[in-house]
Amino acid sequence: MKKLLNTLFVTTQGAYLCHEGESVLVKTENETRLRVPIHMLGGIVCFGQVSCSQPLMGLCCERGVLISFLTEYGKFQARVHGPVSGNVLLRREQYRKADESQSAAAIAKTIVIVKVANCRTVLQRALRDHSEKNGLEEVETAVRRLGQLIKELEEPLPIEILRGKEGEAANTYFGVFNHLITAQKDNFFFHARSRRPPLDNMNALLSFIYTLLVHDVSAALEAVGLDPQVGFLHSERPGRPSLALDLIEEFRPFLADRLALSLVNLRQLQSKDFEKTESGAVMMSDAARKELLTAYQKRKQEEIQHPFLGETISIGLLFHAQALLLARYLRGDLDGYPPFIWK
Repeated sequence: MKKLLNTLFVTTQGAYLCHEGESVLVKTENETRLRVPIHMLGGIVCFGQVSCSQPLMGLCCERGVLISFLTEYGKFQARVHGPVSGNVLLRREQYRKADESQSAAAIAKTIVIVKVANCRTVLQRALRDHSEKNGLEEVETAVRRLGQLIKELEEPLPIEILRGKEGEAANTYFGVFNHLITAQKDNFFFHARSRRPPLDNMNALLSFIYTLLVHDVSAALEAVGLDPQVGFLHSERPGRPSLALDLIEEFRPFLADRLALSLVNLRQLQSKDFEKTESGAVMMSDAARKELLTAYQKRKQEEIQHPFLGETISIGLLFHAQALLLARYLRGDLDGYPPFIWK
């Protein structure tokens, strides 16, 4: 499990990845710039013009190291992985529950409830830590509404209603997200969520971190034998990792949103780190991406007590722990799926 702490991010344009024995090599201009033992890696993420040798791809597939290819600015393109591991009966049960509306809705409800709860905790901590700031009345109102939504979600609901409640919760949460930005307000503000493409600095930052989460969660799901493409809350589309998108809902507020806020509020990222293209899309600079990736890796190494397991584990292992718990539930070893609730 420890290898999930380590993801190799390659952002240098023109870099070439290959292997020598049991080590992954990163080369530029025929010089080896980095050497990493493959047993220390859980994944490799290549941004832009980065190429991999076929023997390295084969070794990564053999060792269960997921390779993802993204554009230079973080848009997902492709993923390389080996044969799906795990018991075929587990995947059959996953597909069966995804096709049964009642079973799928039960899992989706758990995911939505914990997402709303974790969003509420983010806002409550903001109230506690920034009690002197303006606009906190709106944040308090949002906290109350999210609490009401959690109670409403306790009733059995069809999947369409669950998605509607999830959308309302997201609008409520992001409706006051701008109040959580306490520094560089002229250049970092949040009016609404914009995805494809992100239209401001904060949305560009959030989208990039969410992409990293999808990679890590997909790797964890594949490691336990689940199919990242078949989810319960997010609808299925060709090439869409629906189950990974389901599972990252637990981690968006706790990990992604808080990391983005920290980078801005502590001025680790500044307006010069972003640029707007002619199309209106906002992109991060290469230096900003490297700063973010370093901060993301450091955050994954921090420790937290798992609310269900009762053990202290690294944040980077939360993805694997939740994938294992979901697999245990689908196999019938648990009565329900225990999500990650941040307190």
